[in-house]
Amino acid sequence: MVEYKSDPIDETKVALFQIYYMVPLSSGVANNINKVELNGKLLANETTPLNTFNFIPSGAVSKFFTAEPGKVNLKLYRGAVTSLSLAYNQDIDLPAGRYILVVHDFNKPPVLVNYEIPFPTTVTENTGTTAWIKFSNFLYESEGIPTNLKLQYQFQYTVDNATGQKSEWLNLGKPVSFGESTGWEPVVVNKTVENSAGTARIDYRIRLIGPDGSDQGNLTLAGSTAGSVVEYSDWWNAQIGRIYHHCFAGYRFSTPTVSVKQFGVQ
Repeated sequence: MVEYKSDPIDETKVALFQIYYMVPLSSGVANNINKVELNGKLLANETTPLNTFNFIPSGAVSKFFTAEPGKVNLKLYRGAVTSLSLAYNQDIDLPAGRYILVVHDFNKPPVLVNYEIPFPTTVTENTGTTAWIKFSNFLYESEGIPTNLKLQYQFQYTVDNATGQKSEWLNLGKPVSFGESTGWEPVVVNKTVENSAGTARIDYRIRLIGPDGSDQGNLTLAGSTAGSVVEYSDWWNAQIGRIYHHCFAGYRFSTPTVSVKQFGVQ
């Protein structure tokens, strides 16, 4: 028998958090976060580096750091272990409960995204048909300029696997401005293998919503060839019963180009 030391946590009295690194920077050692301090104490180091467009604690879903609620100081050190430099130094009002700390600009406090516990569930007599997605908007128009656009994330699923017939485009939650997120929104998973846990492709697009609430068409962004502009589209596989976070981050017309980073939550 193997025993592991653990202590129970009262989530009404403790802050549980993950750190997302969404500053629009290219990947590589020079931009890796190889040391993290909370209130002057080591929280993580190069053994579990925080790479661009990723998060810690990493490895398994639903892992969190813990801290006493209240004002805390977060420091991030960037670069090779032998030449670390302080890249981020911010005080944060950290409430009790579960949160994602999204670092999107080295000169600004992180955006706190509520984890929204308990997760949604559904009851069915037979196989389920639902996964859940939270969409977060961290689109930058250019360096230091967050988008002022409100984005409506939409999805489309395969209605008939035999014919390939697709559904209409459906809204995933409400439109969100920069730094905002939807709730855990349901998407339909019409599984492709009947005798299985259930996985299917879900297609996504993003519509621009005007100040008056009108639909202004599809979001455009830099294409794969120099000078080209394309409409945003993407797809991800979803599994029945799973919960995912879609974090939309990067630059609209320069590199690193904006894209969805999908993180499995549960």
